[in-house]
Amino acid sequence: MAGRAAVPEVIWARPERTGRGPKPAYSRRDIVDAAVRIADADGIDALSMRRVAAELGCGTMSLYNYVPRKEDLYELMVDAVSGEYELPEEPSGDWRADMTGIAYQTRAIMYRHPWLARVMTTAYGYSPNALRFLEWCLGCLVPLDAPPGLKMQLIAMVNGTVMATVANEQAMAERARGLPWSEEEEQAVRGAYLMGQVASGRYPHLAGLLAEAPAAPADPEEIFALIIARLLDSFDPGAKGQPLSGEPFTEA
Repeated sequence: MAGRAAVPEVIWARPERTGRGPKPAYSRRDIVDAAVRIADADGIDALSMRRVAAELGCGTMSLYNYVPRKEDLYELMVDAVSGEYELPEEPSGDWRADMTGIAYQTRAIMYRHPWLARVMTTAYGYSPNALRFLEWCLGCLVPLDAPPGLKMQLIAMVNGTVMATVANEQAMAERARGLPWSEEEEQAVRGAYLMGQVASGRYPHLAGLLAEAPAAPADPEEIFALIIARLLDSFDPGAKGQPLSGEPFTEA
């Protein structure tokens, strides 16, 4: 592939453009913005260097002077949307509140860019906006009495939990759009099947749980808040030995 290096390289260490000639009519950021627009509108599978070139009105091969590989384009796109985080100059001093806010911002960004979960990887943690994000998160965790490695784990777990939760929400929504019946009708049928299986006596532990636990919250916002609160509880010295935030819930 044209422009592809024979040895590993970091796209951020590569000059904006290689090659000679007059100043180009567009920049690397123009390419990335076009790619994000395509992925937002039609999904990541619709993205190609040819499609980006058509969007910009240039030749496909010329793009490789700016972005050597499609994987580099993904990294540039992830960094571009990571710039959407609104990070105050200084953390609030309440690390739980700050990390909760980060979780909600991450969720909102992933909904604005549904393709993000498909291409996100820890290998992209060296980009300018990723480093800005990490530095801010570490700053907000200064009040937390924990080793540096544990703080890194907390940041990774919050990000991973949000990504997994949103990916599941998006998959469920996509599936629901293809159903020939309503979600409520399907849930009623599935619930009846589950209770029939539990009544068989083959699942005593599950039967006991369903008998004791209250019903699950149906509101995705409530579920998300509960998930994040319980995750932060596990890192909060003040929460050790205390009941988990919220009530236990089941799917029944």
